This record gives sequence, structure tokens and C-alpha cells, in this order.
Amino acid sequence: MFRTQEIQLKTPAEIRLMREAGLVVGKTLERLRAAVAPGVSTADLDAIAEDSIRSLGGIPSFKGYHGFPASICASVNDQVVHGIPRKSQVLEDGDLISIDCGAIVDGWHGDSAITVGVGRVDPAYLKMAQVCEDAMWAGFAAAKVGGRLTDISHAVETAVRAGGKYGIVKHYGGHGIGTEMHQDPHVLNYGKPGRGPKLRVGMALAIEPMITMADPDTVELEDQWTVVTVDGSRAAHTEHTFVLTEDGPWVLTALDGGVSRLGDAVTRQQSREENEIPRIG
Repeated sequence: MFRTQEIQLKTPAEIRLMREAGLVVGKTLERLRAAVAPGVSTADLDAIAEDSIRSLGGIPSFKGYHGFPASICASVNDQVVHGIPRKSQVLEDGDLISIDCGAIVDGWHGDSAITVGVGRVDPAYLKMAQVCEDAMWAGFAAAKVGGRLTDISHAVETAVRAGGKYGIVKHYGGHGIGTEMHQDPHVLNYGKPGRGPKLRVGMALAIEPMITMADPDTVELEDQWTVVTVDGSRAAHTEHTFVLTEDGPWVLTALDGGVSRLGDAVTRQQSREENEIPRIG
């Protein structure tokens, strides 16, 4: 599956543009996190997202993508990914919502997702969301120049397994990203290490674990977008876009570049690059 993949490597100038797109996404998701509350509809969140993306100088990546009708994917409870925002879907106390957001700046994409609890949420669901997020960061930590793609996949799986008895959704996963939202390679959230393309400077990937409270099997609804768990169990989904530099991974959609989770591995790259990036918003 790896031999036919053509992986786009980014120049420093292109990475700076992707960082701008990443900042638009990161700031928008923080606004959405703050807006999540009982009584808010997923359509309300979509309106906030589109206004935020455009006011920060970006274009929503998702709106119109293969006919998708909104600027975010809003997936509630048993919805894993690709949930369509609707006025009729009003958040309730105890819900869990995953919000996936993408933006384009000067032709370059950023893509990120968060899972947020609504009001008072069962601690077991919040733990699942935290395990999902921690697994994503474990994937970043495993991304090293000269390593292999599935080193990331294996690190994500290992972290999920260490966190509890969760299902890892098959088939769906991360992806390359750049001048298109989805590029080669596909990045699974499970697998043996040491396989696939070598990780090289300038490679940009979106890492996005999706896990469930029970059975990981999924089905796509009749809207041909929303993916739900077959058994009705709740799910979590987190995502960030990163680029691999000589100093390690730089998380382009994290407002701090990933320093708080990855430490000094990205500090030098961030200090070199961010001084050259126009601040947005």
C-alpha cells in the first residue's frame, strides 16, 4: 500500500503558510470549545466556526468538500466523525462532542479536532477523551527523521491500550496534508512499527486517533457522511497537523506549536520560524 504514495515535502516558506492556516484552525477551535454548552446547537457552532475562520483570514476547508455542507464536522456521542451540523441537534448536559475544523490560507491547509464534554459529563467519557488526546501526542513524540510511518501508528495504539479497554476505529485515520486537505500517506492508528515510508524533513501529517468505549465497528448513515458506532457506544476524536523538522515535530495547529506537550524538541524550531510568521487575529 505504501509503494504508490507520493508524499509532498514542504519548504520552509510553505511551512510558514501552513502555520498560518494552523493558527486559524487552532484559534477557531478554542472559540468553539468555549461556546460548547447545553442548549447550543451544532449549527450554532458551525456558524461560529465559519465567522471565526473568515475573520482570521482563512477559508473553511470543509465547506463544499465533496459536497459537505458545513465548515466543521460536529459528531455527538456515538457519532465518530463527519457529523453534519444541524439546527435540530441541540447539545444536552452530559453529551460528548467531537469538533473537526479545517482552514485554508493562501492555498495551504490546516486540520485539527477536539473532543469536548457538555456540562456535567460522566468521568468515564472524559477519561476516554483524554486517552484519545494523549495517544495523539504519543504519535507526535514517535515521529523522528529517519523513522518509519508506522512508528507513529504503533505509538498511538500503544498509548490507547495503556489507557484502558477502548476500541480503536479501523480504516479511518490520519493523512498527509498541504496544498490539499487529504494527501498521501494514510496514517492508521494501529500497527507494527518500522514499516511504510521513511519520515523526512518537510513531511506534514495530520494525526487523528478515533476511539470508542466498546466495539470499534462503525457504519455510515444515510446522509453519506456521519459515521457512528454500530453498538451505540460513545466515541472520541482528536487531531492536530504537524510538520517534521530537523529538530522534531512542530505542531502547526497547536497555538504553542506543541511545546507544552513535546517540550524542548520543538522549541528551537518554533523560535526560528514563528518570528517570521505574521500574527493572525
